[in-house]
Amino acid sequence: MLWNVDLTLLDVGRVMRAAHAEAFEEVTGDPLVYLTSAEGRTDSEMFFEFCARNDTDVEPDNATLERFLSALEAAFVRRADELPAKGRVMPGAEASLAAVAGMPDTVQTVVSGSTRATATAKLRAFGLDSYLDLSVGGFGSVNYPKSSLIQSIRLHAAGEGGHTYAEGETVLFTSSVPDVRAAVIGGATPVAVLTGSATEGQLREAGATEVLEDLTDPRAVMTAVHRATTP
Repeated sequence: MLWNVDLTLLDVGRVMRAAHAEAFEEVTGDPLVYLTSAEGRTDSEMFFEFCARNDTDVEPDNATLERFLSALEAAFVRRADELPAKGRVMPGAEASLAAVAGMPDTVQTVVSGSTRATATAKLRAFGLDSYLDLSVGGFGSVNYPKSSLIQSIRLHAAGEGGHTYAEGETVLFTSSVPDVRAAVIGGATPVAVLTGSATEGQLREAGATEVLEDLTDPRAVMTAVHRATTP
């Protein structure tokens, strides 16, 4: 069971945008004037687009990316105490995490565009990390698209007896169209929630098998998981 973090489980966009701006200026020496959409994107992908859209002479290579991700983690951690006031848990997220955690033979983790340290800080600030096995999560710490992160989790998250989860046993909950597409490519069944900017039609067209209004009904969440994993 895979969860997208931002706008699916929680919303810390205000703090994340400030951290992006600080890290970008620290690494490039230039202000981050033009942002880009974070939905379905990793921090690595966003950095290269920041460089393309903003007037900077810094070469956006892998070495620069590593410095940016390190600076971003530090900038976000410095703002961790702002999260309760400037961020929020999405309605029903904690109850749904708790419900899915109680399902038999289920490993529950995240696919996040943020680095492992940043994603963990987000979840820990609201007490959501205790429901998740973050050791097998997929994170934007590496310069891979989310579809590759999903494939990596699916192939390496071993269950009882060293069982490797097949495509039909893997579900991704997300609120973004790019994540739905990534799930289809990465071998997971996408279930969408209407807590982001996408409409139900857009999510279904991208490949979502089911679309929920939100996560406030844990029984509906568990039913969606059951349907997605039942041949």
